[in-house]
Amino acid sequence: MLIANPTIQTKNDDFIAPICHKVVEILYQDSDILLINKPSGLLSLSGKNPLNWDSVHHRLLHGQVGVSVAFPQAKLPHRLDFGTSGIMVVGLNAESTRHLNQQFQVRGVQKLYLAMLEGWLEQDQGQISAPIAKDSQCFPRVKVCDRTGKAAVSEYKVLNRLLNPRRSLVQFTPLSGRTHQLRIHSQTIGHPILGCDLYKNDRSEQMADRMLLHASDLFFQHPKKGTEIHAVCICPF
Repeated sequence: MLIANPTIQTKNDDFIAPICHKVVEILYQDSDILLINKPSGLLSLSGKNPLNWDSVHHRLLHGQVGVSVAFPQAKLPHRLDFGTSGIMVVGLNAESTRHLNQQFQVRGVQKLYLAMLEGWLEQDQGQISAPIAKDSQCFPRVKVCDRTGKAAVSEYKVLNRLLNPRRSLVQFTPLSGRTHQLRIHSQTIGHPILGCDLYKNDRSEQMADRMLLHASDLFFQHPKKGTEIHAVCICPF
């Protein structure tokens, strides 16, 4: 079980997101769904604080001037963390959204992520199994806890090991969907994601100007056509 670092101060729900100048790119569109590329540094949903109104959902509902029209019924059946970039599927009507929600709930959607980790992983591939619980002392962090945590499993495969400094490009396949799962699992094995501000060591956060975690692939069933879809979003790092 991990013990909270006493040097980490408790974070309250007073985060104000900086302005994100990057657009939400629409990769595919039909009458039922969108496939979009979420930029790093943009909330998936608008926050409770009125200053955090800008989000993927807000931009889809109201449109992006000169970029995309408004989609007044757009719903997000899943979310990506503020610092994570990559592929998201959007429902454009109630029936499609309901079908997509069901797929996510029964784990019928497979997700692949790319991440740049600090250091070199010893094994070329493996599985991380570490139960995750809320950390009431260090919101919004979560913690690994055998006593109160919920089961969480992530598979990984090393794609490349880089020098100067040593870092590893890894493909993650999460087999569960816990909050901050890939971020804390990476830290748990001693190789935190570069640029991550919550789960880090003494050098990993400073090694990138954003969190180097990207949702690269999404496998799901089209909610109306029933066809199997493999959506891909090119990694920017």
